[in-house]
Amino acid sequence: MAKKEPSPISKRFRGYMPVVVDVETAGFNSKRDALLEIAAVILRINNEGLWQPDETHFCHLIPFEGANLDKKALKFIGVDPYHPFRFAVPEVEGLKTIFKPINKAIKKHGCTRAILVGHNPSFDLSFIKAACKRTEFKMPFHQFSTFDTATLGGLAYGQTVLAKAVQAAGFKWDSNKAHSAIYDAERTADLFCKIVNLWNNTL
Repeated sequence: MAKKEPSPISKRFRGYMPVVVDVETAGFNSKRDALLEIAAVILRINNEGLWQPDETHFCHLIPFEGANLDKKALKFIGVDPYHPFRFAVPEVEGLKTIFKPINKAIKKHGCTRAILVGHNPSFDLSFIKAACKRTEFKMPFHQFSTFDTATLGGLAYGQTVLAKAVQAAGFKWDSNKAHSAIYDAERTADLFCKIVNLWNNTL
């Protein structure tokens, strides 16, 4: 039986599988403030060797017991945490929803673990880690290493603000949809893939 050829994804970033993540929260303190939305975009490499978004996974979360809900933060992201049509789930269920397809993709591509890609990703990672600690749920991401599209956008296009970097990369930006975890994660994924593909063309 012929040995299966390793996935190109497993060979690109030292065995790490990049997954684009965005969270929306009720403040800036990951230990105290509520985590309200998580979106994750799993990437693929197409037949031409180009990176592109593949799957988006998303969930609304119920604020954990005792969570702080900063009114200014809620107004900024436009979220009513207890609106019935959010169809929010407890943190542990939400983490399972997001992590299951990530773990499946890690196994599929023969990667060692996922690495979080985000725009100023230390923020997103801190809230994910805090939720995992509260729920005792194992995280698929590297504990501290990340890929930052603010830095990459500054390098490739001279723009560190997400909206400006996305537009400089040739994508449209709808400010009415911004500050939704799905929208921001998908635009961040577009930006990350565009930059990685630019770099690949120089190798």
